[in-house]
Amino acid sequence: MTERTRRKTRAVFAGGVKIGGGAEITVQSMLNAPAGDIPASVEQAKRLQAAGCQILRAAVPSRADAALIYALKSALTIPVVADIHFDYRIALECVAAGADKIRVNPGNIGGRERVKAVADACRSKGIPIRVGVNAGSLEKEILEQYGGVCPRALAASALSHARLLEECDFGDIVLSLKASDVATMVEAYRLAAASCDYPLHLGVTEAGTARTGLIKSAAGLGALLLDGIGDTIRVSLTAAPEEEIRAAADILRAIGLRKDAPTVVSCPSCGRTKIDLIGLAERVEKALEGCKKPLTVAVMGCAVNGPGEARHADVGLAGGDGCALLFAKGEILRKVPEDKALDELLKEIDRL
Repeated sequence: MTERTRRKTRAVFAGGVKIGGGAEITVQSMLNAPAGDIPASVEQAKRLQAAGCQILRAAVPSRADAALIYALKSALTIPVVADIHFDYRIALECVAAGADKIRVNPGNIGGRERVKAVADACRSKGIPIRVGVNAGSLEKEILEQYGGVCPRALAASALSHARLLEECDFGDIVLSLKASDVATMVEAYRLAAASCDYPLHLGVTEAGTARTGLIKSAAGLGALLLDGIGDTIRVSLTAAPEEEIRAAADILRAIGLRKDAPTVVSCPSCGRTKIDLIGLAERVEKALEGCKKPLTVAVMGCAVNGPGEARHADVGLAGGDGCALLFAKGEILRKVPEDKALDELLKEIDRL
């Protein structure tokens, strides 16, 4: 995907990280350690930063928990987002604590004056606000107007909250319109994208476990990103937050929006296969986890599907009978024993 196909948006900055305005799509995650357990939260945050998290969100349930924001800002180099519900004073405390971004639903923090107080505080510090709308918490009047949860209801809610902030002379806004139903989420984001120029934070909420959540997130986020919609993403998983980072990076790589690691392609195998293709492909993928070369590496079951079908690969293996053909760009380099195939492949990758 080229930059010409990306939806044009205004740019906002969370700390030093640009969101929208043509910037790269950033990966987010959220702490799940208790907000009151600052040591555990800081340690988890450090692991997430090391795993590649680019923007980190933390729930701040009370004013006292704003102490977590101070601790995270002291320990991390990535931006910290404070996730606020119900009490606008928590948002003010987090602004004072140095939060780089505030996530709030203006509809649940009180009247216009409270929303204005948050907007004024954020404007004074150059802090953006993410208007976070969720299918499970839409306003009663929106549900009545649209007959329940639907894409139009999500879009209307998000845009109305954004207008409220704009009326408070605040425009550094990011929108999210999350639902656990993939089709609803995708259409809601498309409606919002066509109606405003705010950067969009993509996510399928309550997506599920590491397996099902990844599938739903890949379907929803992939559809939107391939349409050029989306500026920052979170893959929400009922799993360790580090899994969210890996999943998000893999989605971005799969659709060509990140080229910071090898792409492994492998055939599904068939009756012609005479090597342990499944085991070999898994070992290749594992061995390349730390590699940062933007290569395409093929692991194919036989000579029919090897140098021919995978001729686009930078390097690859094609199985034989107790051996494999090592090839590059469709040209056979040499035959190697099956038990040496991985080592020979890695040597060739090191040369590239």
